[in-house]
Amino acid sequence: MFASVLKIISVVLAIVGLTFIIPILVALSCAEWTVVPAFLIPMLASLAFASVVLILTRRKGQHLSIRASFSVVMLAWTCSSLLGAVPLYFSGSVPDVTSAVFESISGFTTTGATNIEDIEALPRSINLWRCQTHWLGGMGIVALTVALLPILGVGGFQLIKAETTGPDKGKFTPKITTTAKVLWFIYLGMTVLHVLLLKLAGMDLVDSLAHAFSSMGTGGFSMKAASIAAYESPAIDAICSAFMFLSGINFTLFFYLFTGKLSEIRKDTELKVYVTVVLAAGLLVTLVETEAFGSFWKSFRYSFFQVISIITTTGYGTWDYTMFKPASQMVIFILFLIGGCAGSTGGGFKVIRWTVLAKQLHNEIQRMLHPHGIFTIRINDMPGRKDIVYNVAAFFFLYIVLILLVAFAACLAGLDIFTSLTGSLSMVGNVGPAFGLLGPSYSCASLPALAKWAFCLAMLAGRLEFYTMVIYFFPSYWKK
Repeated sequence: MFASVLKIISVVLAIVGLTFIIPILVALSCAEWTVVPAFLIPMLASLAFASVVLILTRRKGQHLSIRASFSVVMLAWTCSSLLGAVPLYFSGSVPDVTSAVFESISGFTTTGATNIEDIEALPRSINLWRCQTHWLGGMGIVALTVALLPILGVGGFQLIKAETTGPDKGKFTPKITTTAKVLWFIYLGMTVLHVLLLKLAGMDLVDSLAHAFSSMGTGGFSMKAASIAAYESPAIDAICSAFMFLSGINFTLFFYLFTGKLSEIRKDTELKVYVTVVLAAGLLVTLVETEAFGSFWKSFRYSFFQVISIITTTGYGTWDYTMFKPASQMVIFILFLIGGCAGSTGGGFKVIRWTVLAKQLHNEIQRMLHPHGIFTIRINDMPGRKDIVYNVAAFFFLYIVLILLVAFAACLAGLDIFTSLTGSLSMVGNVGPAFGLLGPSYSCASLPALAKWAFCLAMLAGRLEFYTMVIYFFPSYWKK
């Protein structure tokens, strides 16, 4: 089993290493000669490591238990983040290892919290790599490996389940490798379209590629210190809003769209709630801020962008939402708690979980009024299983506990309680910006090392939805 785990991790690192080719090409085209070795050396090292491991384990068994699947996913994300930090550190873009690891984990987990103060002073290839980590982590590193190499014949479905977000995880094609390929093909196609539209709207090719990576991965890293606001373009705002919104939807629905299964889309409960929340929050903030902006349409443009950016946990900015009126800030804070849809690249608690809890609350009230009645939640016009409710309840408990623990660690590091709580909520939900000293106008550069490491763990736990990390603390995991 150890051989199978090592083999998969080596392949994952090789795939991530190969993606260094893109920033290397950008570095060469921009004459950033000193940056090339920072990418080239770790790329060659990852390929050499994978080659050696594959040769040494070519005759080893392919068995992978459920327990090992969790280990593979955890190790894959941790090792990929460490590999992604190498170019950041050795290029001199960040001052220390802690900052490099923080930036890389923030990228791969699609959190988008940066601890680099002068982003525009970075080489373009480094900035592109930061955004590229969002794209790789958005759909899932292990899912990409399964799609490209059918995980070398080893338990792909268990690996995908351990990485995929949402309470109900399955496949919409007979083979999990086919499912992974379809999802990544849709993801790639939408990214290409996004790049083309941004290019037509006035961005250059590298900026278009970087921001398409960030939008599709719902991460939020940008080539500009002022984020999307730097371009001062209504067209770019609209394009990014549209693709952030689409990226917050379960990608399975795009498969149904392209295969003509429109009835599956029409009855999707989570999609209905997601659209309703975005429209309601966007219109509410628009109306509250109309007087401040001076016109309804200007308020509409900036309000909806921020609403979509936060609910999808992208974290892009065209306006500092901490300058909104208190009522609007409260709406934004609520969106921090909601997050995107299950099976999307968005983070957060997920729309479907709040929907399940709300429906269960309704059932409990009905049961109080009608003690002998039989009530069940309905999801997608079908009766929901009881285990889904139990799963969501347990997840909610873990979500709150982790937020409080991370906030406590941040307080120990010296942050004030407001910044610690909102920062913890942001990191666990993979949102990026928060309030207080971690608002959209600030960076994480001044954070103490302890706070950065606590936030690193929070970001990984949030992206892998806790169980993949928490499971190691249960004695039953270690028993055969």
